[in-house]
Amino acid sequence: MPLKELLDPQGKAVMGGLQNLGIRSVSDVRIGKSISLQIEAASADEARKIAEEASRKLLANPVMEYFETTIN
Repeated sequence: MPLKELLDPQGKAVMGGLQNLGIRSVSDVRIGKSISLQIEAASADEARKIAEEASRKLLANPVMEYFETTIN
């Protein structure tokens, strides 16, 4: 997801579209990307560490984005 401090033009466009449709209960929209990894690991904790390492080293740009990991 883009950092909260950065302008999100896609989010602003969607917000305007929602307002035009009469959907006024949404107070903010942020648009980002979702990446799904299938990881073979001995435990959920190990899988989370692998996903976080991949995100830090390759998948996310820390200057503009933050990331969250979820293990299913």
